[in-house]
Amino acid sequence: MGTNDTSLLAPLALHPQAFIDPEAHVHGDCVVKSGAHICRGVVIEAGCQIGANVVFVEAEGHEPVGTTVRRQAWIGANSTVYGGLTIAAKAVVRPGSVVTRSVPPGAIVEGNPAAIVGYVDTDKGPASALHLPSAANGFKIETTPVHGVTVHHFPVIHDLRGDLTVGEFDRHVPFKPLRYFMVFGVPSREIRGEHAHHRCHQFLICLRGSCAVVADDGKRRVEVVLDSPQRGLYLPPMTWGVQYKYSPDAMLMVFASDYYDAADYIRDYGVFTDLVAAQ
Repeated sequence: MGTNDTSLLAPLALHPQAFIDPEAHVHGDCVVKSGAHICRGVVIEAGCQIGANVVFVEAEGHEPVGTTVRRQAWIGANSTVYGGLTIAAKAVVRPGSVVTRSVPPGAIVEGNPAAIVGYVDTDKGPASALHLPSAANGFKIETTPVHGVTVHHFPVIHDLRGDLTVGEFDRHVPFKPLRYFMVFGVPSREIRGEHAHHRCHQFLICLRGSCAVVADDGKRRVEVVLDSPQRGLYLPPMTWGVQYKYSPDAMLMVFASDYYDAADYIRDYGVFTDLVAAQ
């Protein structure tokens, strides 16, 4: 094990058979278990757990391109983490995974290559999935544990010529949109969204196929399955949204209350939670 006073802050639980390169930086309250190999350039922040036989692979090149493991992340035994990545705060890498791309905040990944299979909730563990039936007759709104986020069920009219579902803006959808966009052709392991808005309201409907939406108000998180044009999800401003688990045929329609404005986007989850805390 390589150590020095400037690069290693004496982890409270460092197994004697773990290796930490002198040019790695490990915070003082991390757990590093037997057989772990932490190469140069790796930075591991406070409260992280590194499982047995986890290997950080050094990025190619003369100068190390560091991998950063953000606070309170958990990396399971026998996992491999490629160089130059970021394992974001409170992310979970399940045992035996091979991580080839950066992992977003609170994401749970597994497999080879590792893909997102869920999101953790800081209070309740994995985010609860809401898969709610559509309204048989009439319009219905379901609340969620996340502030202001609601699931909207639209009426369905069945006819021999084809089925129809309908909604009205300012009545069934709580704003008048100025913009829409559609997302389709997304590989199943990809994620979309990963941002919040200062002012913009959004309303999501999966017109075809299915996807899962994670909504987060900075304190609570919920996962909602969208798999019918009869069901929509309202995301108010200051809600962090992520879409993933796209089926191959998924087509997601998003209505937005404002024209595109890059300044309205919050793309860093840490900045988002700081803004929420300041409210």
